[in-house]
Amino acid sequence: MVPQSSPPAQDAATHPEWLHRPAQALTLPPGAVPGTPQPLLRGVRFAVKDNIDVAGWPTTAACPAFAYTARQHATVVQRLLDHGAALVGKTNLDQFACGLSGTRSPYGAVPNAVNPSYVSGGSSSGSAYAVATGQVDLALGTDTAGSGRVPAGLNNIVGLKPSKGLLSAAGVVPAAQSVDCVSIFAPTVAMAVRALRAALGHDPQDPYSRRLELAQTPWPPSVRVGVPGTLEFFGDALAEAAFKDALQRVRALGAEVVTLDFSPLYAAADMLYGSALVAQRYAAVQPFFDAHPEAFIEPVRSIIGAGQGYTAADLVHAQTRLAALAQRAAPLWNAADVLLVPTAPTHVRTADMLEQPVELNRRLGAYTNFVNLLDYAALSVPSSLRPDGLPFGITFIGPCGSDLQLAELGQRYHHATGLPQGATGRPLPAPEPILPAPSAHTVRVAVVGAHLSGMPLNYQLTERGATLAGSAHTSNAYRLFALPGTTPPKPGLVRTQPGQGGPIELEIWEMPVAAYGSFVALIPQPLGIGTLELADGSTVQGFLAEAVALQDAQDITALGGWRAYMRQLKAALHAVAD
Repeated sequence: MVPQSSPPAQDAATHPEWLHRPAQALTLPPGAVPGTPQPLLRGVRFAVKDNIDVAGWPTTAACPAFAYTARQHATVVQRLLDHGAALVGKTNLDQFACGLSGTRSPYGAVPNAVNPSYVSGGSSSGSAYAVATGQVDLALGTDTAGSGRVPAGLNNIVGLKPSKGLLSAAGVVPAAQSVDCVSIFAPTVAMAVRALRAALGHDPQDPYSRRLELAQTPWPPSVRVGVPGTLEFFGDALAEAAFKDALQRVRALGAEVVTLDFSPLYAAADMLYGSALVAQRYAAVQPFFDAHPEAFIEPVRSIIGAGQGYTAADLVHAQTRLAALAQRAAPLWNAADVLLVPTAPTHVRTADMLEQPVELNRRLGAYTNFVNLLDYAALSVPSSLRPDGLPFGITFIGPCGSDLQLAELGQRYHHATGLPQGATGRPLPAPEPILPAPSAHTVRVAVVGAHLSGMPLNYQLTERGATLAGSAHTSNAYRLFALPGTTPPKPGLVRTQPGQGGPIELEIWEMPVAAYGSFVALIPQPLGIGTLELADGSTVQGFLAEAVALQDAQDITALGGWRAYMRQLKAALHAVAD
């Protein structure tokens, strides 16, 4: 990238949310993209944070000396355009996406959409403001430490922070590349999910892009919701009361609220800026920072510059400690299906933030900093308007791949609040289906072996009218064995202690209830049907083996599933034949 001069912010005095807003929105002509017959976002207007590339437009990262004209669209921009969306412009941000306040930009602070005396939250301040004020239907931000959630919570809108690698970050100026996520702001969960579905997908141009298997089974109304045993609101009694009200609403929806020890999460959060992990911030802009340190405003310069003092060994030690904290945090998912925290513990006046930019910024990230470091997904949804009129938001946090489950739960919660959309006063529209609800006339059954698609006994499902609902994996509390002397060859799945097994590949089939009894009657001993725990924490009926079946059986857990074993077996037979 070659730095060049940047145009001034568009109408900065009255519209500090915009850094580039051309007279005409950017769209693709109808039918320009083959294979997209029903675009998900036709007629939808969106904005992007100005650390995301748009071909022919300047990218500034809120640093005029850094500005360059992008040669091609960021992958996520291209995918939204492919689905019929119209790009309105680029939005202001905390410089180099470093901050949670919305005040760290040379183009001016972006105010809170509900009360302009308060901060909007950052770093995706302009994107959140544009959505909250109804100027666009959705906006892209980025989220490394909470920048896709804090502005949503402070402005009464939805902030979807996807699992890492689900949305490509190719064409995004990095902040801390291994934990960066492109995030989505929208007035409703349904709109955010539409954008997510349009933009997701593996991208080899992004070194951290992943092929992720998203859980497709909604949590039941009795979902276990884990909340911190220790909460900090920094003296904000209205925020504390708002969170208590949120817990009452969650219970009213049928959830079970459980109190958990979040200390490993908080310890991980402290590492983001308090350890050698901050070296990633420096590495992201190292050539430009070394050449032009004066181009960085404070406290961005000091935060990024702190990364210069660490050695490679320091970074390895920090990464090892973070991995240890992830191990300590893992048992939380045995006690809860989803975590729930305040999106931000308080509101901050802009004047106060300018006086105490580091401490007050740190407070806003009290419940966000650990999420990307520990590879979780998160969704911030509006919860209430406090007696002083300021918004209060909550964040649902789930394991990697739980994005749609979070959206389904978050939509139920958001629509139960009766809140307006952002600062527009418009009521929420009707909710949209996100995950298929299990039919009262069908039963879900999981298969792991000879009943899989293309396997010898699959016909026992299809002749009963069963349909494939999707694929998944068990939790790590199962071991898989190849049973001797079975025709056709069959595996045996056995439950063990959490962590002593491995994720086993399976398929989930929807079977008419009327046919379920005849199917179960076909299962030979020592196999049977029991309740399986899936990797996303949900449960489903499926095949299990009795312990007696394991005599002389081969443990194939390490292969991860029956298909892999059958491929290995076939290869071995071919080798013998040759």
